Amino acid sequence: MFHPLPVFIGLRYLQGHSGDKFGRFISYMSTAGIAIGVMSLITVLSVMNGFEGQLKTRILSILPQAIIAGDANFTPDINTILKWDGIVGTAPVVSTDVIVQSIASLGVGRLLGIDPQCVEPVRQFMVLGSVDALTAGSYKLVVGQQTAKQLDISLDEKVRVIITSASQFTPIGRIPSQRNFTIAGIYDTATGVDEQVMFANINDVGRLMRLPYTQPVDLRLFIDDPFDVPALKVKAESLGYEWSDWRELHGELFQAIKMEKNMMGLMLSLIILVATFNIISALVMVVMEKQSEVAILKTQGMKQSAIVYLFIVQGASSSIIGAILGGIAGTIVALNVNGIMSIMNIRLLGNSLPLPVIVKYEQIILVVVSTIVLSLVATLFPSINAASIRPADTLRYE
Repeated sequence: MFHPLPVFIGLRYLQGHSGDKFGRFISYMSTAGIAIGVMSLITVLSVMNGFEGQLKTRILSILPQAIIAGDANFTPDINTILKWDGIVGTAPVVSTDVIVQSIASLGVGRLLGIDPQCVEPVRQFMVLGSVDALTAGSYKLVVGQQTAKQLDISLDEKVRVIITSASQFTPIGRIPSQRNFTIAGIYDTATGVDEQVMFANINDVGRLMRLPYTQPVDLRLFIDDPFDVPALKVKAESLGYEWSDWRELHGELFQAIKMEKNMMGLMLSLIILVATFNIISALVMVVMEKQSEVAILKTQGMKQSAIVYLFIVQGASSSIIGAILGGIAGTIVALNVNGIMSIMNIRLLGNSLPLPVIVKYEQIILVVVSTIVLSLVATLFPSINAASIRPADTLRYE
């Protein structure tokens, strides 16, 4: 005989019998509901992980993740800063908002003055030209592909860069500081950064901004996890540094992705919750139908704990099967979502861009385990109710 007995009987009840078609239908639909809910939740979370990862690897690799500055009497100590937890590198930088004018059009953006001899992440996204061309005194510029399209410019063409925050005296009066720059390179990250950020040599930008030679440049920080900037900000400000980070430009984008991820997770979790209530409904119907059988089992000496275990096995079996099937299906769909969308001719992003997907297996395990635990909790009430049946009252009219 199969042991333990409650497991054997619980699995037999799960299969039902030929006359219990409605009960089996509800049980199957509950399993399917859980599987669909888990699959959808895993797929959506993987796509949102992809957008979050893209924010880190593309946008936050181009933008300065954090910038600290002192003043003429308080220069940042690079050796000390490199010892902070999470800091993987530093580089000098100056930055300002600019207006860029070409023959065809006019645009605005953020100009970063960099040292081409230092580490510069934009190198990996270059499609034309080179960052190494940004030598001091050359007044050359690297722009994003979207900016190049907007201004209708290409390599070796000239544009006028205007800084409204600095000015210079001329015979006609004070005018914004400006200078012609030559396009030395074009990069493409396939994000909004392409139309916002441009690069030039740090000395050329400093001259254009009319910075005093005695003023120390700002220090750009490369951080292992850019989302750790709040803790680093507290440390930097406690030491007297002026601090700015990527959240000032794109903090709202990260918050929007995070909020959308949480809301989608909540909405899809409701699908799992509804399917769980269906399991409760099916289990209550089984308990009502099996009252006489439960009474007989109790008269044969089966303990109340075994009766509870019996119905937990039946209810939990549906959730376990549904959660595992949903986890497997969700992983497969998440890994092949772009291929599936291509077959169905669905384009959620323009220009045939693929959806960014990052599958986190620990996240999948958490979703599956949480679903099973939730379902186990849901089976407790009808299972305990079944164990409280009094054999004498139930069998009196049998």
